[in-house]
Amino acid sequence: MQWPAPAGEKDRMHTDPVTTPLDRDVHRPISVAELFTIGIGPSSSHTVGPMRAAFDFAQRALGLESAPVRVTCDLYGSLALTGRGHATDTATILGLAGWEPERLDPDAAPAILRDIAEGGQVMLGGTHAIAFPADAIVFHPRAFLPEHPNGMTFTATCADGRVHAETYFSIGGGAILRKGAPVAATNVAVRHPFASGLDLLAIGDATGLGIADIVRANEEAWRSPAETDAFLDAVRGAMSACIDRGIAQEGVLPGGLKVRRRAHRLAESLTGERPGSNPAEVFEWVSLWALAVNEENAAGGRVVTAPTNGAAGVLPAVLRFYETLIPGATPQGARTFLLTAAAIGMLYKKRASISAAEMGCQGEVGVACSMAAGALAAVLGGSNRQIENAAEIGMEHNLGLTCDPIGGLVQIPCIERNTMGAVKAINAAYLALRGDGSHVVSLDAVIETMRQTGEDMRSQYKETSLGGLAVNVVEC
Repeated sequence: MQWPAPAGEKDRMHTDPVTTPLDRDVHRPISVAELFTIGIGPSSSHTVGPMRAAFDFAQRALGLESAPVRVTCDLYGSLALTGRGHATDTATILGLAGWEPERLDPDAAPAILRDIAEGGQVMLGGTHAIAFPADAIVFHPRAFLPEHPNGMTFTATCADGRVHAETYFSIGGGAILRKGAPVAATNVAVRHPFASGLDLLAIGDATGLGIADIVRANEEAWRSPAETDAFLDAVRGAMSACIDRGIAQEGVLPGGLKVRRRAHRLAESLTGERPGSNPAEVFEWVSLWALAVNEENAAGGRVVTAPTNGAAGVLPAVLRFYETLIPGATPQGARTFLLTAAAIGMLYKKRASISAAEMGCQGEVGVACSMAAGALAAVLGGSNRQIENAAEIGMEHNLGLTCDPIGGLVQIPCIERNTMGAVKAINAAYLALRGDGSHVVSLDAVIETMRQTGEDMRSQYKETSLGGLAVNVVEC
């Protein structure tokens, strides 16, 4: 269901916005449950985040003294420029209707949206009927809010005439910030606080712990070890199910580009009886697994932010590589893989960003490649320094990667780009394992370089579909 575009949008002019990044506390503890969330496609920042923001606003609006009679939403910057292809409008409507990405059945969404469009009203928070005409969502493609490229403002008009508005920012990976809200508490007492790769290495030297064990110990600040294992197993299960469902599906992806799913036919064309039986096809299997996930994501299916939806195929593909092709792979190894990947992802989230609207695709597929490289090095027996080296290699060769999706859809080049990220991560891990962990460029240095590169990158290459492939390829 597509809400109408504002008049004259195709003739819009665009200049680089002057934005001030939101302050980030590098010392704020981040849980693995914050980094890996199970939601729906096609985008964590443009679909999952707006749905969560709309859900939060709906709950706040229902608490007002006078009942809301109408709600509108204004989308700014990248959310406006690529929001239709990323289903930002429909995700916002579903959030206002009381749905959260973790609870929504993707197959049920079309019927829900159809009922809202035909009835001209939405059940705010799932409980209170309000008017919701077709023009309730307004796109502002030439306006960027100063704090972040992904901004949205909700306005509730109440029965007594009063108006209540809130502004939210979708900052990557499905995470949101509400303007004016108190900064998230930083007093969570984790056992081994870290804010850099150097910190991780120093903690490992002092305690003898591996990077995964450091994260596991910290998770006890939020839940028991058994609960953490159950969470990791659920994440692993969701990743695996997404691969299998993606391989089973055929047809054309939604959105108008007429992109055909390839995973099913690729699986049928592989000649080996099983993955690994034909060594020449190993990387084709890895590509298959990444394709399957990102085709599911493009279709609006259930995926895991890893660390984002646009990069959701890299970690599952490399994890399946480990589980399928590495002798002695175990469920505990899969947990170690995810914990190690999370530690690396936390560093990018603390010290830079995992939002393509801020960093370009280096902040999504590049970060996923870095996470997967370090994680694979860990389960292959690498030392902390080899893990850190693998993660650094994974990002170093993704620096400057732009985000220029054709038609604003998370399809071209996004789906194939995940296959490249997965293969590159495996290569990075093995390169690091051939060394002793010593190297010239540190992980901290490459994260800072990514941050600076993202800030220097012009906005048309940061999830706006105003440059690169998005303007040099004719849409069919």
